[in-house]
Amino acid sequence: MKQPMVILTGPTATGKTKLSIALAKAIDGEIISADSMQVYRHMDIGSAKIRSEEMEGIPHHLIDILEPTEDFNVVSFQRLAKKAVQEIYGRKRIPIVAGGTGFYIQALLYDIDFTDNEDHPEIRAELEALALDKGADALHQMLKKVDSKAAEEIHANNVKRVIRALEFYRLTGKKISEHNKEQHEKSSPYLAAYFVLNDERSLLYERIDERVDAMLEAGLVEEVRALKDMGCTRGIVSMQGLGYKEILAYLEGELTLEEAVYTLKRDTRHFAKRQLTWFRRERDVIWLNKPDFQYEEEKILRFILEELGQRGMI
Repeated sequence: MKQPMVILTGPTATGKTKLSIALAKAIDGEIISADSMQVYRHMDIGSAKIRSEEMEGIPHHLIDILEPTEDFNVVSFQRLAKKAVQEIYGRKRIPIVAGGTGFYIQALLYDIDFTDNEDHPEIRAELEALALDKGADALHQMLKKVDSKAAEEIHANNVKRVIRALEFYRLTGKKISEHNKEQHEKSSPYLAAYFVLNDERSLLYERIDERVDAMLEAGLVEEVRALKDMGCTRGIVSMQGLGYKEILAYLEGELTLEEAVYTLKRDTRHFAKRQLTWFRRERDVIWLNKPDFQYEEEKILRFILEELGQRGMI
């Protein structure tokens, strides 16, 4: 008998956090964060991390569990998320996976096997050095030659995933795109409902710009400066996140603040676009287009609950 799991995702700045709290209250759920940045302590503003008072008593998992100097990837996420899922079931509650990192969600939902893709420090160090020396585009071109489909799916700026794809090819002789396709064709071990919250593109982009402005007012520059003082450099995984690498470039004199903010807003819009492309490719997705619900959260929540009821999940 498969156990229930709710996925609530969507592009950045759609309002997933607030909706996930309302949903957790309605179905006696606990939230697992599917976010590659909110796992890090001291990185609150740039990651738009939920504050404890906003949680309204709902347990949240995979938030504030690592130092910024520690590595975090899809394999670590899957391991920690699976552990949290079992603990939530042990309390007779329903796990709600909320966040915008599609690959993390896919890894958990389909229990993707990463045993062929374990860390190999020597190869990784060699590729990381190459990225620093020749640049992200040169690395992406290398991937294009051996796995054009993966290069199409992974943005050149996502150095971490480009390196993982090249590492996989070097170790196995197989394309990571083919491996992922095989894994994705597996059925999920969970009785899952996969919701994607979305909005009109122009409104989404407007809200992204407003969110960046709000982050700056809340002290994003000071947050990045404190991380820099702690010894966090652009070479570590956490500092490659949106909001951190741009402000770090400003603090290191490579960009003016105006240029850094422009780049951050532009790249966040591009990121939202890539997120939507990812979710459109996923199977059995239930789209929650906010205009269809007249932007009323109560209506969206009611629709989700009806859907879960029809599937026998609540």
